[in-house]
Amino acid sequence: MCGITAVYGSTDPAEIRKMNNKLKHRGPDDSGYYYSKGVTLGHTRLSIIDVENGKQPIFNESGDISIICNGEIYNFRELRKELAGRHTFRTNSDSEVLLHLYEDLGFDCLHRLNGMFAFIINDKGNIFAARDRLGIKPLYYGTKSGKIAFASEIKALKGFDDITEVPPGCYYSNNTGFKQYYSLECEENPELDNEEKICALIRKNLFKSVKRRLVSDVPVGIFLSGGLDSSIIAALMNPYVDKLHTFAVGTEGSEDLAAARKVADFLNTRHHEYIYSEKEMRNSVNDVIYYLESFDAPLVRSALPNYFVARAAKGKIKVVLTGEGADELFSGYHYLKNFKCESELSDELIRLTRSLHNINLQRTDRMTMAHSIEARVPFLDHEFVKFAHSIPIKFRCASGDKIEKYLLRKAFEDYLPDEIVWRDKLKFSEGSGAEELFMKIAEEEISDIEYLEESEASSFNIRGKDELYFYRIYNEHFYFCENKQIAGVTADF
Repeated sequence: MCGITAVYGSTDPAEIRKMNNKLKHRGPDDSGYYYSKGVTLGHTRLSIIDVENGKQPIFNESGDISIICNGEIYNFRELRKELAGRHTFRTNSDSEVLLHLYEDLGFDCLHRLNGMFAFIINDKGNIFAARDRLGIKPLYYGTKSGKIAFASEIKALKGFDDITEVPPGCYYSNNTGFKQYYSLECEENPELDNEEKICALIRKNLFKSVKRRLVSDVPVGIFLSGGLDSSIIAALMNPYVDKLHTFAVGTEGSEDLAAARKVADFLNTRHHEYIYSEKEMRNSVNDVIYYLESFDAPLVRSALPNYFVARAAKGKIKVVLTGEGADELFSGYHYLKNFKCESELSDELIRLTRSLHNINLQRTDRMTMAHSIEARVPFLDHEFVKFAHSIPIKFRCASGDKIEKYLLRKAFEDYLPDEIVWRDKLKFSEGSGAEELFMKIAEEEISDIEYLEESEASSFNIRGKDELYFYRIYNEHFYFCENKQIAGVTADF
């Protein structure tokens, strides 16, 4: 896991170093640079795979193609075996595997990757930049005076114009422009015709996804909210991790802490808790928004407990698994019960999954990387996502008296205590006690008149006092970024 920066059309080492310095939190272990005619590359490294030798940029045998990469390629060992007869490997890094795969397949290398990634390849002065299928890893670009710059976070692009997100499932080259290589679709499998068969396949496929994400040269743990999703992942990890570290946070007496403790006791993990106060929330919200790069109120509220749990894990582990994505695949939101038409519900679940890169995945990436921790999301393995969306929607709906994510609960009801499996869903910000406190803080800070005047003057749709409170902070840090798609708000599910 790393931070990456690149400028094409530049020969200024100071420029790329200034950009890289903004991303030190993403990779405090090392940094690397490459300067050539018209191309500069920068990299900050969090050492996860090949800790000793995986320094980037990495070059091919002839030295004329180089790569900087953020993320993990989970099937890199299988790919390396295929490539070994044609290439000489200098490291055991997954990024070098990607580089040689590109040499053999060009842009089509993307279709062979299982992982989360954002990378930039410099091929003799030609650019190839790409982002993973669902946007688990971030990548932005900006332009200025004939130059195009790329970076893992918006803050590194200060000074460039038209800062825009590289869309998930897309790549860019200076010869093709932006091209889409992946599109999430729903193709129901009529052979999945009974609940028992489907539940067995959910267990099989999710286990495969979890096992892929245990590949690491450093210890792996999990953020455990006590909700269904993270508890399932913890249960699947536990037999394969020596004394699994679990981490939970919340306010005094919050439901999440109690539920997480039950799961940790049941699985006999090495459990860590942190109780935070209203004062800490007040003191940390500025940092949260700086790292999050958004003022979206639901996102900020849920990001703050994420920030604290990542801080609690720092120094103990470098890699965590999380439960993001289950709600979008298995109808986890209460409002989805209002969909009476199966095709409309299917379309909504696809929309939710496609939107994750600007919501839960942005929160997860930024809050973990703020503390130099890599987060992995097993539910969003692209093969598992394809499988989940092949399950006929009649099995995934949560209509009538059926509880949300019924199918997922049913699949793992023998893996966890009943009170966890059938626990009602809470938003992370609710279960950890964050939502009520943020509303209270905003009421104290902003008068009714201030809210009306400032929300009407803003070019954004400010949806409440808490969002205005967050927007004020956001604007102090990111006044230079006017892209509403990046800075705007999302629906509160």
